[in-house]
Amino acid sequence: MAAIEFRNVIKRFDNGKVTVIPDLSLEIKDKEFIVLVGPSGCGKSTTLRMIAGLEDITEGELYIDNKRVNNVAPKDRDIAMVFQSYALYPHMNVYKNMAFALKLRKVPKKEIDKKVRWAASILDIEPYLDRKPRALSGGQRQRVALGRAMVRNPKVFLLDEPLSNLDAKLRTEMRSQITMLHKRLQTTFVYVTHDQTEAMTMADRIAVMDKGVIRQFDTPQKLYAEPADMFVAGFIGSPRMNFIECEIKRRNDYLTAEFAGNSLRIPSAKTKALEAYENRTVILGIRPEDISAYSGGMNMQESCVITANADIAEMTGGEVNVYFTLENSRCIARIRTERKITSGDKIKLLLDCNMAHFFDKETTKAIGRI
Repeated sequence: MAAIEFRNVIKRFDNGKVTVIPDLSLEIKDKEFIVLVGPSGCGKSTTLRMIAGLEDITEGELYIDNKRVNNVAPKDRDIAMVFQSYALYPHMNVYKNMAFALKLRKVPKKEIDKKVRWAASILDIEPYLDRKPRALSGGQRQRVALGRAMVRNPKVFLLDEPLSNLDAKLRTEMRSQITMLHKRLQTTFVYVTHDQTEAMTMADRIAVMDKGVIRQFDTPQKLYAEPADMFVAGFIGSPRMNFIECEIKRRNDYLTAEFAGNSLRIPSAKTKALEAYENRTVILGIRPEDISAYSGGMNMQESCVITANADIAEMTGGEVNVYFTLENSRCIARIRTERKITSGDKIKLLLDCNMAHFFDKETTKAIGRI
Protein backbone atom coordinates (compact mmCIF):
# COMPACT_ATOMS: atom_id res chain seq x y z
CA MET A 1 0.00 0.00 0.00
CA ALA A 2 1.25 3.51 -0.85
CA ALA A 3 -1.54 5.94 -0.09
CA ILE A 4 -0.46 9.51 0.66
CA GLU A 5 -2.33 11.93 2.92
CA PHE A 6 -1.72 15.59 3.75
CA ARG A 7 -3.54 16.73 6.89
CA ASN A 8 -3.76 20.53 7.27
CA VAL A 9 -0.20 20.98 6.04
CA ILE A 10 1.30 24.48 6.08
CA LYS A 11 4.60 25.41 4.46
CA ARG A 12 6.37 28.69 5.17
CA PHE A 13 9.70 30.05 3.96
CA ASP A 14 11.98 32.91 5.03
CA ASN A 15 11.65 32.25 8.79
CA GLY A 16 7.88 32.05 8.57
CA LYS A 17 7.42 35.34 6.70
CA VAL A 18 6.29 33.79 3.39
CA THR A 19 3.45 31.24 3.33
CA VAL A 20 3.53 29.10 0.19
CA ILE A 21 1.04 26.42 1.29
CA PRO A 22 -1.56 27.93 3.66
CA ASP A 23 -3.56 24.78 4.53
CA LEU A 24 -3.30 21.63 2.41
CA SER A 25 -5.45 18.56 2.97
CA LEU A 26 -5.22 15.95 0.23
CA GLU A 27 -5.74 12.17 0.01
CA ILE A 28 -4.04 10.17 -2.76
CA LYS A 29 -5.13 6.56 -3.10
CA ASP A 30 -2.81 3.60 -3.50
CA LYS A 31 -1.78 3.02 -7.15
CA GLU A 32 -3.38 6.27 -8.37
CA PHE A 33 -1.80 8.49 -11.00
CA ILE A 34 -2.25 11.99 -9.58
CA VAL A 35 -1.21 15.19 -11.33
CA LEU A 36 -0.62 18.48 -9.53
CA VAL A 37 -1.20 21.23 -12.07
CA GLY A 38 -1.21 25.00 -11.93
CA PRO A 39 0.71 28.13 -12.97
CA SER A 40 4.30 28.80 -11.94
CA GLY A 41 4.59 29.57 -8.24
CA CYS A 42 1.34 27.86 -7.23
CA GLY A 43 3.07 25.46 -4.81
CA LYS A 44 2.90 22.21 -6.78
CA SER A 45 6.65 21.49 -6.75
CA THR A 46 6.85 22.41 -3.06
CA THR A 47 4.07 19.90 -2.39
CA LEU A 48 6.00 17.21 -4.27
CA ARG A 49 9.22 18.01 -2.42
CA MET A 50 7.41 17.70 0.92
CA ILE A 51 6.36 14.16 -0.06
CA ALA A 52 9.98 13.41 -0.96
CA GLY A 53 11.25 14.87 2.31
CA LEU A 54 13.30 17.52 0.49
CA GLU A 55 11.24 20.27 2.16
CA ASP A 56 10.29 20.30 5.84
CA ILE A 57 6.66 20.71 6.85
CA THR A 58 6.05 23.83 8.92
CA GLU A 59 2.75 22.62 10.42
CA GLY A 60 0.40 19.69 9.89
CA GLU A 61 1.01 16.03 9.15
CA LEU A 62 2.02 13.92 6.15
CA TYR A 63 1.32 10.19 5.95
CA ILE A 64 2.72 7.68 3.45
CA ASP A 65 1.38 4.15 3.69
CA ASN A 66 -0.46 5.16 6.90
CA LYS A 67 2.86 6.11 8.52
CA ARG A 68 3.55 9.65 9.73
CA VAL A 69 6.68 10.77 7.87
CA ASN A 70 7.17 14.39 8.97
CA ASN A 71 10.55 13.54 10.50
CA VAL A 72 11.49 10.56 8.30
CA ALA A 73 14.59 11.08 6.15
CA PRO A 74 14.11 11.03 2.36
CA LYS A 75 16.15 7.81 1.98
CA ASP A 76 13.80 6.01 4.38
CA ARG A 77 10.52 7.00 2.70
CA ASP A 78 10.70 4.39 -0.10
CA ILE A 79 10.06 6.92 -2.83
CA ALA A 80 11.84 7.68 -6.10
CA MET A 81 11.95 11.09 -7.76
CA VAL A 82 12.43 11.94 -11.43
CA PHE A 83 13.58 15.50 -12.06
CA GLN A 84 13.11 17.93 -14.94
CA SER A 85 16.89 18.07 -15.46
CA TYR A 86 17.32 14.24 -15.49
CA ALA A 87 20.10 14.56 -12.83
CA LEU A 88 22.24 11.82 -14.38
CA TYR A 89 25.90 11.32 -13.47
CA PRO A 90 27.80 12.50 -16.58
CA HIS A 91 30.90 10.33 -15.93
CA MET A 92 28.88 7.09 -15.66
CA ASN A 93 27.34 5.12 -18.49
CA VAL A 94 23.63 4.32 -18.56
CA TYR A 95 24.06 0.95 -16.83
CA LYS A 96 26.04 2.45 -13.96
CA ASN A 97 23.60 5.36 -13.60
CA MET A 98 20.72 2.94 -13.22
CA ALA A 99 22.64 0.62 -10.89
CA PHE A 100 24.14 3.29 -8.64
CA ALA A 101 21.43 3.46 -5.95
CA LEU A 102 21.33 -0.34 -5.71
CA LYS A 103 25.12 -0.51 -5.31
CA LEU A 104 24.91 1.95 -2.42
CA ARG A 105 22.42 -0.40 -0.77
CA LYS A 106 24.85 -3.28 -1.31
CA VAL A 107 22.39 -5.25 -3.43
CA PRO A 108 24.05 -8.37 -4.93
CA LYS A 109 25.52 -7.88 -8.41
CA LYS A 110 23.31 -10.54 -10.02
CA GLU A 111 20.16 -8.89 -8.69
CA ILE A 112 21.38 -5.45 -9.81
CA ASP A 113 22.03 -6.76 -13.31
CA LYS A 114 18.62 -8.42 -13.46
CA LYS A 115 16.80 -5.24 -12.35
CA VAL A 116 18.75 -2.91 -14.64
CA ARG A 117 18.16 -5.08 -17.70
CA TRP A 118 14.48 -5.53 -16.79
CA ALA A 119 13.96 -1.76 -16.59
CA ALA A 120 16.02 -1.16 -19.74
CA SER A 121 13.91 -3.65 -21.72
CA ILE A 122 10.64 -2.02 -20.62
CA LEU A 123 11.94 1.46 -21.53
CA ASP A 124 13.59 0.32 -24.77
CA ILE A 125 17.06 1.59 -23.79
CA GLU A 126 18.96 -1.73 -23.86
CA PRO A 127 21.12 -0.61 -26.83
CA TYR A 128 22.33 2.42 -24.87
CA LEU A 129 23.52 0.78 -21.62
CA ASP A 130 27.20 1.40 -22.47
CA ARG A 131 26.69 5.03 -23.52
CA LYS A 132 27.23 8.07 -21.37
CA PRO A 133 24.45 10.66 -20.95
CA ARG A 134 26.05 13.17 -23.34
CA ALA A 135 25.63 10.64 -26.19
CA LEU A 136 21.87 10.38 -25.64
CA SER A 137 18.92 12.45 -26.81
CA GLY A 138 16.66 14.24 -24.33
CA GLY A 139 14.03 11.52 -24.56
CA GLN A 140 16.61 8.78 -24.01
CA ARG A 141 18.01 10.61 -20.97
CA GLN A 142 14.55 10.89 -19.49
CA ARG A 143 13.98 7.16 -19.97
CA VAL A 144 17.28 6.49 -18.17
CA ALA A 145 16.08 8.70 -15.29
CA LEU A 146 12.84 6.70 -15.17
CA GLY A 147 14.78 3.44 -15.27
CA ARG A 148 17.00 4.55 -12.38
CA ALA A 149 13.83 5.10 -10.34
CA MET A 150 12.23 1.82 -11.47
CA VAL A 151 15.06 -0.47 -10.34
CA ARG A 152 14.50 0.63 -6.74
CA ASN A 153 10.91 -0.67 -6.89
CA PRO A 154 9.64 2.25 -4.74
CA LYS A 155 6.20 2.61 -3.20
CA VAL A 156 5.78 6.06 -4.77
CA PHE A 157 7.09 7.68 -7.97
CA LEU A 158 7.42 11.47 -7.87
CA LEU A 159 7.89 13.22 -11.22
CA ASP A 160 8.67 16.95 -11.28
CA GLU A 161 7.97 18.41 -14.76
CA PRO A 162 9.90 15.54 -16.39
CA LEU A 163 8.92 16.42 -19.97
CA SER A 164 9.39 20.18 -20.03
CA ASN A 165 12.84 20.00 -21.67
CA LEU A 166 11.59 17.86 -24.58
CA ASP A 167 10.22 18.97 -27.94
CA ALA A 168 6.51 18.60 -28.73
CA LYS A 169 6.81 15.24 -30.52
CA LEU A 170 8.93 13.68 -27.78
CA ARG A 171 6.59 15.00 -25.08
CA THR A 172 3.67 13.23 -26.73
CA GLU A 173 5.64 9.97 -27.00
CA MET A 174 6.89 10.16 -23.41
CA ARG A 175 3.40 10.93 -22.07
CA SER A 176 2.12 7.63 -23.42
CA GLN A 177 5.22 5.77 -22.21
CA ILE A 178 4.85 7.09 -18.66
CA THR A 179 1.13 6.23 -18.65
CA MET A 180 1.88 2.67 -19.80
CA LEU A 181 4.67 2.43 -17.23
CA HIS A 182 2.23 3.32 -14.46
CA LYS A 183 -0.22 0.65 -15.60
CA ARG A 184 2.57 -1.92 -15.72
CA LEU A 185 4.16 -1.10 -12.36
CA GLN A 186 0.86 -0.60 -10.46
CA THR A 187 2.52 1.95 -8.16
CA THR A 188 1.41 5.37 -6.90
CA PHE A 189 2.53 8.17 -9.22
CA VAL A 190 2.47 11.87 -8.28
CA TYR A 191 3.28 14.07 -11.27
CA VAL A 192 3.83 17.84 -11.35
CA THR A 193 3.30 19.94 -14.48
CA HIS A 194 2.11 23.38 -15.59
CA ASP A 195 0.88 21.82 -18.86
CA GLN A 196 -2.84 21.08 -18.60
CA THR A 197 -2.71 18.83 -21.68
CA GLU A 198 -0.29 16.52 -19.86
CA ALA A 199 -2.56 16.56 -16.83
CA MET A 200 -5.72 15.78 -18.80
CA THR A 201 -4.21 12.93 -20.81
CA MET A 202 -2.32 11.15 -18.03
CA ALA A 203 -4.09 11.52 -14.68
CA ASP A 204 -6.63 9.44 -12.82
CA ARG A 205 -7.34 12.60 -10.83
CA ILE A 206 -5.99 16.14 -11.05
CA ALA A 207 -5.41 18.68 -8.29
CA VAL A 208 -5.65 22.19 -9.75
CA MET A 209 -3.56 24.51 -7.56
CA ASP A 210 -3.51 28.28 -7.23
CA LYS A 211 -1.44 30.19 -4.66
CA GLY A 212 -0.91 27.06 -2.57
CA VAL A 213 -4.61 26.18 -2.51
CA ILE A 214 -6.28 23.25 -4.28
CA ARG A 215 -9.16 24.80 -6.20
CA GLN A 216 -10.54 21.44 -7.34
CA PHE A 217 -9.43 17.81 -7.07
CA ASP A 218 -11.28 15.58 -9.47
CA THR A 219 -11.14 13.41 -12.59
CA PRO A 220 -10.16 15.07 -15.88
CA GLN A 221 -13.72 14.62 -17.18
CA LYS A 222 -15.25 16.34 -14.14
CA LEU A 223 -12.78 19.23 -14.23
CA TYR A 224 -13.62 19.86 -17.87
CA ALA A 225 -17.40 19.40 -17.65
CA GLU A 226 -18.06 20.76 -14.14
CA PRO A 227 -15.36 23.27 -13.12
CA ALA A 228 -15.76 24.51 -9.55
CA ASP A 229 -14.86 28.11 -10.33
CA MET A 230 -13.56 30.46 -13.01
CA PHE A 231 -9.93 29.69 -12.24
CA VAL A 232 -10.39 25.97 -12.94
CA ALA A 233 -12.63 26.68 -15.93
CA GLY A 234 -10.02 28.99 -17.43
CA PHE A 235 -7.05 26.77 -16.68
CA ILE A 236 -8.44 23.45 -17.91
CA GLY A 237 -9.07 23.43 -21.65
CA SER A 238 -7.11 24.73 -24.62
CA PRO A 239 -7.83 27.35 -25.81
CA ARG A 240 -9.17 28.63 -22.50
CA MET A 241 -12.87 29.11 -21.76
CA ASN A 242 -14.47 32.41 -22.84
CA PHE A 243 -15.91 34.58 -20.04
CA ILE A 244 -18.64 37.11 -20.87
CA GLU A 245 -20.60 39.35 -18.50
CA CYS A 246 -24.34 38.87 -18.94
CA GLU A 247 -27.59 39.76 -17.20
CA ILE A 248 -30.14 37.11 -16.24
CA LYS A 249 -33.64 38.02 -17.46
CA ARG A 250 -37.03 36.28 -17.42
CA ARG A 251 -38.85 35.79 -20.71
CA ASN A 252 -42.32 34.31 -20.07
CA ASP A 253 -41.65 30.84 -18.64
CA TYR A 254 -37.88 30.69 -19.12
CA LEU A 255 -34.70 32.61 -18.27
CA THR A 256 -32.20 34.13 -20.68
CA ALA A 257 -28.66 35.44 -20.45
CA GLU A 258 -28.48 38.85 -22.16
CA PHE A 259 -25.11 40.11 -23.44
CA ALA A 260 -23.94 42.48 -26.18
CA GLY A 261 -27.40 42.62 -27.76
CA ASN A 262 -27.70 38.81 -27.78
CA SER A 263 -30.01 36.50 -25.89
CA LEU A 264 -29.04 32.96 -24.83
CA ARG A 265 -31.83 30.75 -23.53
CA ILE A 266 -30.77 29.09 -20.29
CA PRO A 267 -31.17 25.28 -20.30
CA SER A 268 -33.86 23.91 -18.00
CA ALA A 269 -31.25 21.93 -16.01
CA LYS A 270 -29.63 25.21 -14.89
CA THR A 271 -32.75 27.38 -14.57
CA LYS A 272 -33.45 26.62 -10.90
CA ALA A 273 -29.96 27.60 -9.75
CA LEU A 274 -30.08 30.84 -11.75
CA GLU A 275 -33.52 31.98 -10.56
CA ALA A 276 -31.83 33.65 -7.57
CA TYR A 277 -29.77 35.73 -10.04
CA GLU A 278 -32.73 37.19 -11.97
CA ASN A 279 -31.95 40.81 -13.00
CA ARG A 280 -28.37 40.38 -11.78
CA THR A 281 -25.06 40.26 -13.62
CA VAL A 282 -23.25 36.92 -13.77
CA ILE A 283 -20.38 35.50 -15.83
CA LEU A 284 -21.26 33.30 -18.79
CA GLY A 285 -18.58 30.75 -19.67
CA ILE A 286 -18.49 29.01 -23.04
CA ARG A 287 -15.64 26.87 -24.35
CA PRO A 288 -14.21 27.66 -27.83
CA GLU A 289 -15.12 24.17 -29.05
CA ASP A 290 -18.78 24.79 -28.12
CA ILE A 291 -18.97 27.64 -30.66
CA SER A 292 -19.48 26.68 -34.29
CA ALA A 293 -20.10 28.36 -37.63
CA TYR A 294 -23.83 29.05 -38.15
CA SER A 295 -25.30 27.49 -41.27
CA GLY A 296 -29.03 27.86 -40.52
CA GLY A 297 -31.72 25.33 -39.70
CA MET A 298 -30.80 24.88 -36.04
CA ASN A 299 -33.08 24.50 -33.00
CA MET A 300 -32.85 28.02 -31.65
CA GLN A 301 -34.14 27.00 -28.21
CA GLU A 302 -30.85 25.19 -27.70
CA SER A 303 -28.63 27.64 -29.55
CA CYS A 304 -27.74 31.32 -29.71
CA VAL A 305 -26.55 32.96 -32.95
CA ILE A 306 -24.23 35.94 -32.68
CA THR A 307 -22.64 38.12 -35.33
CA ALA A 308 -19.00 39.06 -34.83
CA ASN A 309 -15.99 40.41 -36.65
CA ALA A 310 -13.04 38.06 -36.91
CA ASP A 311 -10.14 40.01 -35.37
CA ILE A 312 -7.71 37.17 -36.06
CA ALA A 313 -8.21 33.83 -37.81
CA GLU A 314 -5.65 31.07 -37.18
CA MET A 315 -5.69 28.00 -39.39
CA THR A 316 -4.59 24.96 -37.34
CA GLY A 317 -5.28 22.24 -39.92
CA GLY A 318 -8.80 20.88 -39.69
CA GLU A 319 -9.94 23.78 -37.50
CA VAL A 320 -9.79 27.56 -37.38
CA ASN A 321 -9.26 29.56 -34.19
CA VAL A 322 -11.30 32.73 -34.62
CA TYR A 323 -10.65 35.59 -32.19
CA PHE A 324 -13.44 38.14 -31.81
CA THR A 325 -14.67 40.80 -29.38
CA LEU A 326 -18.05 41.04 -27.63
CA GLU A 327 -18.26 44.47 -26.00
CA ASN A 328 -15.29 44.31 -23.57
CA SER A 329 -14.76 40.55 -23.74
CA ARG A 330 -12.06 39.04 -25.92
CA CYS A 331 -13.31 35.65 -27.14
CA ILE A 332 -12.17 32.73 -29.23
CA ALA A 333 -14.06 30.09 -31.22
CA ARG A 334 -12.51 26.84 -32.41
CA ILE A 335 -14.55 25.85 -35.42
CA ARG A 336 -14.53 23.33 -38.22
CA THR A 337 -15.42 24.94 -41.53
CA GLU A 338 -14.64 24.49 -45.21
CA ARG A 339 -15.07 28.20 -45.76
CA LYS A 340 -11.90 30.25 -45.59
CA ILE A 341 -12.06 32.81 -42.79
CA THR A 342 -9.72 35.78 -42.80
CA SER A 343 -9.15 38.64 -40.40
CA GLY A 344 -11.85 41.32 -40.70
CA ASP A 345 -14.59 38.95 -41.95
CA LYS A 346 -18.07 39.33 -40.47
CA ILE A 347 -19.20 35.87 -39.36
CA LYS A 348 -22.20 34.25 -37.70
CA LEU A 349 -21.40 31.96 -34.81
CA LEU A 350 -23.58 29.46 -32.97
CA LEU A 351 -23.27 29.09 -29.18
CA ASP A 352 -24.48 25.77 -27.77
CA CYS A 353 -26.72 26.76 -24.84
CA ASN A 354 -26.51 23.28 -23.29
CA MET A 355 -22.76 23.68 -22.88
CA ALA A 356 -22.93 27.08 -21.16
CA HIS A 357 -21.45 27.56 -17.69
CA PHE A 358 -22.43 30.32 -15.25
CA PHE A 359 -20.32 31.83 -12.46
CA ASP A 360 -21.06 34.20 -9.59
CA LYS A 361 -19.42 37.53 -10.48
CA GLU A 362 -18.31 38.22 -6.90
CA THR A 363 -17.13 34.79 -5.69
CA THR A 364 -16.20 33.42 -9.17
CA LYS A 365 -17.69 30.08 -8.09
CA ALA A 366 -19.79 27.98 -10.47
CA ILE A 367 -23.56 28.45 -10.20
CA GLY A 368 -25.61 25.27 -10.10
CA ARG A 369 -22.96 22.65 -10.70
CA ILE A 370 -24.71 19.49 -11.86
